[in-house]
Amino acid sequence: MTGDLDTTSAASPAAPATRRRGLGRLAMVAAIAGPGLVAANAGNDAAGIATYASAGSQFAYGTLFFMVLVTVALVMVQEMAVRLGAHTGKGLGALIREQFSLRLTALAVFCLLLANTGLVVSEFAGIGAAFELLGVPKWAVIPPAAILLWSLVLFGSYRWAERIFLIMSLAFFAYPIAMILGHPHWGEVGKHLVVPHIEPNKSFILLAVALIGTTVSPYMQFYAAAGVVDRGAKPEDYRLIKLDAVIGAVFACLISLTIIIATAAAIGGTGPLDSAAQAAEALKPVAGQNAELLFAVGLIGASALAGAVVPLSASYAVGEAAGVERSVSRSFRDAPLFLGLFTAQIVLGAVVAMTPVNVIQLLIGTQVLQGLISPIVLVYLLVLTNRRSVLGAAANGPRYRIGATAVVVGVAGMSTILLVQTVLGWFGLG
Repeated sequence: MTGDLDTTSAASPAAPATRRRGLGRLAMVAAIAGPGLVAANAGNDAAGIATYASAGSQFAYGTLFFMVLVTVALVMVQEMAVRLGAHTGKGLGALIREQFSLRLTALAVFCLLLANTGLVVSEFAGIGAAFELLGVPKWAVIPPAAILLWSLVLFGSYRWAERIFLIMSLAFFAYPIAMILGHPHWGEVGKHLVVPHIEPNKSFILLAVALIGTTVSPYMQFYAAAGVVDRGAKPEDYRLIKLDAVIGAVFACLISLTIIIATAAAIGGTGPLDSAAQAAEALKPVAGQNAELLFAVGLIGASALAGAVVPLSASYAVGEAAGVERSVSRSFRDAPLFLGLFTAQIVLGAVVAMTPVNVIQLLIGTQVLQGLISPIVLVYLLVLTNRRSVLGAAANGPRYRIGATAVVVGVAGMSTILLVQTVLGWFGLG
């Protein structure tokens, strides 16, 4: 009896402490949750929407099984990225600089800059296309938008604007509703989700690589790892970080699937998209005659959000790789490389987006570029997470190593097939 009394008296003062620890843990969840979710969902921007919608319009439900495989790949890739950040306290750029030669580091930096510059172009093209739906020419919108985003980031008010852009981009959450109201052929949807479907032609391979590029975009891995490090996460927080990364990846891909299905139900089988107005057709079951307006609002928000985040993430990654000052709170004199790269990407992206090109082709083309570059970045990620000298006991185990290698080989294989087809086409053989 005495033992029971002693146990109770000992437990009583511990109860508030336990509650405090529980509240502290919840606070930690709130503080850490985000990098994986934000990084994965960044793919649902202007180029992402155009790519997923084009998949639905061109091949109806034919790419759904492929997207399931891409979802698995994204979960594994994002998990490896945040694991590196949590267990090393360093971003991917810094780890590449430490673990690889100068030439290989330069290759990684070049690939990231090339991929991200293409993405920035697509974001400003998305802003222009959205305003053209509202009757405003892109030449009157893109330059002010570029100046505004540049100013918001450099003068420290971007966090406030980010919330507004994020709210605007929530318009794309209408796609799951549009999918249901569009009455797709659910039998065909279910079939294509579980049965592989491949068309041996360049158009299908091209779009497949674009789907990889927009879903497993190279900059996402750099952003996810850096985001974990910036929040001061420790190895003991890894379980929460992993949960954030997995949920973020799955959620992003579910939204992507609804875009494909909703578009397939609305205009499936009509061929490639030619304009943003066609992409907006899938939202008619939700918004009716206001479908273009709803699509434009979401496109502006998503494009503006990514239009600042993408070049900023590239500047952080390059700053890590070069080992130089990297902060938006610094002046050009203190952080010339970091702020110079950010500015250059904004300027180049805005200028190229104003050229008289087909916006949809430009958006999908940038994602094909992402898909071609992804295997290179994924090799760095795989090698780093395989090394016990980097992660110790947290390095990839035998089974995970096989799975991750299969992902990299699969992505590289698709990219190689596209490159071979393209080269053969130059000689009239494709």
